[in-house]
Amino acid sequence: MPPIPIIPRYKLLVKFDIQPEQYEPYYRYILGEFIPGLQAMQLYPFMVWHIAYGNYPIRQLEFVVENLDIIKDAFESENWKTLEERLKSYTLNYERKVVPFKDRFQF
Repeated sequence: MPPIPIIPRYKLLVKFDIQPEQYEPYYRYILGEFIPGLQAMQLYPFMVWHIAYGNYPIRQLEFVVENLDIIKDAFESENWKTLEERLKSYTLNYERKVVPFKDRFQF
């Protein structure tokens, strides 16, 4: 599938630690359902970070959007609630936040 051209204005940051016994099912879920589910809601993957130093969650996923209405609509949808709850079942220290887009690491 060719890239979808958008002008990113906001970033959704999803941060967490992966439960040690859940690595395999976590990866299957992220790649097979979570990311495609967010793409269907017009939240597009931007970066994935592995944070190996400091007292921070070990994983950070970043998704970009063109406007806040897309994020608002996504957060209000049953699909988002289902996807997020299932992700939480594989993780610890889950957090999410929306920030203005910058083309660099943001925490």
